[in-house]
Amino acid sequence: MSHVVLLGDSIFDNKRYVPDRPAVIEQLRGSLPPSWRASLLAVDGPMVGDVAGQLAGLPGDATHLVVSVGGNDALGVAGFLRETAHSVADVFARYHEIQAGFRADYRRMLGAVLGIGRPTAVCTIYDAVPGLDRGEVTALAAFNDMILREAFQAGLPVIDLRLICTRAGDYSHVSPIEPSAVGGARIARVIAEVVTTHDFSRGRTVVYGT
Repeated sequence: MSHVVLLGDSIFDNKRYVPDRPAVIEQLRGSLPPSWRASLLAVDGPMVGDVAGQLAGLPGDATHLVVSVGGNDALGVAGFLRETAHSVADVFARYHEIQAGFRADYRRMLGAVLGIGRPTAVCTIYDAVPGLDRGEVTALAAFNDMILREAFQAGLPVIDLRLICTRAGDYSHVSPIEPSAVGGARIARVIAEVVTTHDFSRGRTVVYGT
């Protein structure tokens, strides 16, 4: 029996943001073949550095891991967009520092996850959140670039949430940075597609979306 485990943050642990509607984990269970199982270790709030701690609860029969994390790291440094800068060069220098720090943290996290030795997929951070301004969308590109670089280097499939959650209805009315039941269903379908069809043995990065 195959067993998918979700790691990361509230992109997967969105139950409180979809009152009276199915959360991502429930929708994933409904999208997988009947013989498959799915478990949720992701919790609301973690940053990249917190994912390694989630591995302590990993079921012994886990066969596939899916990680979605990084949005809270981006939120944590969003204040730099409102800092005063003397030049564009100063902005890009600060941008580079933030990006390099995130990449180091993400690489460390991914190393811990891959050390478990299970087929793994990672998610990008979506950027069509209602109310997100153009500066914030641009800043998210730096984080997504690092996720993609690390995924390609490790030969992992990528679930590109930017291609999946593209409409206002994909986001929760309780908190617009979380997936709605509609968005969660779209995410769950792509996760199910990846874990049931991707050839992890080839070590080749494929980007999944829509």
